[in-house]
Amino acid sequence: HVSAGHSRKKMAASIRRTDLLSLSNLRNDGRKPNEIRRLKIRVGPLSSSSSVGGSAIVEMGLTVALATVRGPTECLRRSDELMDRAIVDVTVKMSPFASGVDRRVTNPNTDRRLIEASQWLKRAMEAAVLLNLCPRSRIEISVVILADDGGRLCAAINASTLALIDAGIPMKDFVCACSAGYATDGSRDTTLVDLNHKEESATGGQPAVQLPCAMLPQRDTVVFAQCEARLPDYSALERVLEAAMDGCRAVFDAMQAAVREKAACVFAARRGDAAVLDAFEPS
Repeated sequence: HVSAGHSRKKMAASIRRTDLLSLSNLRNDGRKPNEIRRLKIRVGPLSSSSSVGGSAIVEMGLTVALATVRGPTECLRRSDELMDRAIVDVTVKMSPFASGVDRRVTNPNTDRRLIEASQWLKRAMEAAVLLNLCPRSRIEISVVILADDGGRLCAAINASTLALIDAGIPMKDFVCACSAGYATDGSRDTTLVDLNHKEESATGGQPAVQLPCAMLPQRDTVVFAQCEARLPDYSALERVLEAAMDGCRAVFDAMQAAVREKAACVFAARRGDAAVLDAFEPS
């Protein structure tokens, strides 16, 4: 009996964590295929700064993005002004410690990946901001990726949306972003939502299928979607896109709750009912 129990313990210890997750049909971080990562949101962390109109921090799993908004302000040059609407300037930066692999200091003006991310983020924001209400002005959005574990563009879009709301910029809807893809395991394809860094990485020399998507959830309109990998057929694209849209809707619920919580705190402060917490008081 003792030897049998010892052998069972040895067998259990020899089973790797990845094998247990695979047997349970779970991903490498313990999530279900259609489950998004833990979402933590803070609206207005830099509201006390006079130079920032609005700010927000979004944590999607281990990916962290900080967005700040300034404006509407005057354009830097008269030639940049548009008579019928405002212009949106977007800058995406990477902190040197964001990635555990590459610690090089990247220049947002020359790095191709950051320039592309800035352009995509700008298009997504222009689809939701009511630019015609602020003609001949400029809205500046700056995003810093503090930690990158996959889905940094989606985190940047979500943080920018909340920062715009915190700044009081008029918008027709939220812009919620989430990624999706699928993993091939033999003859079975599994659709995954909200990919992390390992799931975004190439496997077997082939690029991983990933599709970041941004949508206006209350209008059910997709404003951005991109997939650089080759898909087998159109039905696979439909499955991945629908999974990404479901992820966007889940993100929208969390973002809406965070905005309502922030608004409730502001209204309570105006009524004089807000509780003042002492940061030096032991909890």
